[in-house]
Amino acid sequence: MLGKPPIETTPAPPPVNDGSLAEAHRRLLADSSIQFDLPIVEPPQPPTWLEPLARFLAAIWPVIEILFWAALALLILYILYGIARRLQGKEWPGRQKKAKPPEPNWRPDEAPARALLSEADALAAQGRFAEAVHLILFRSIEDIDDRRPELLGPALTSRDIAALPAIPERPRSAFARIAMLVERSLFALRPLGEGDWRDCRSAYEEFAFAEGWRG
Repeated sequence: MLGKPPIETTPAPPPVNDGSLAEAHRRLLADSSIQFDLPIVEPPQPPTWLEPLARFLAAIWPVIEILFWAALALLILYILYGIARRLQGKEWPGRQKKAKPPEPNWRPDEAPARALLSEADALAAQGRFAEAVHLILFRSIEDIDDRRPELLGPALTSRDIAALPAIPERPRSAFARIAMLVERSLFALRPLGEGDWRDCRSAYEEFAFAEGWRG
């Protein structure tokens, strides 16, 4: 039967020599590279002129605290009010909508437009209805080109111009009626009569004088 292995014991440390310990302590204290005493740092003192201000703030601090909480309460109410307005589809309080720039006036000047009608009436009085209608169409194109020269290109026909979405609906419809009469005269070789002229004249009046000329 095997026995238990022997238990190893740690040898006891040698006894401390009081003389060597004191010598080591002396050498430690004599070492100038080691700092044992920490300097006492005194906090900077506030300037004397701050003392009256500090006393004043301490005296009014309760008022400042009340004002702070009152302002915070008003701010919260303002935010809640603004959110309620936005939920109703309204503008944020205090915010003004930007004024829209004035819309351009597309209508021809009244004096030249009436002079054109007088000139065309003179042609129609002579039975030259096709010439009167042609004159109205050409001047109408000139009116559009004067107002919006970037719209018209050299390749555009009168039918193309009548389909331009940039022209307001009412004057565009009136221009289309004038263009249709000219096409009937040129391409269908159908002579225009007094009724056609009256329709053209009415369309030009709508084109030149109607409130629809706002783009």
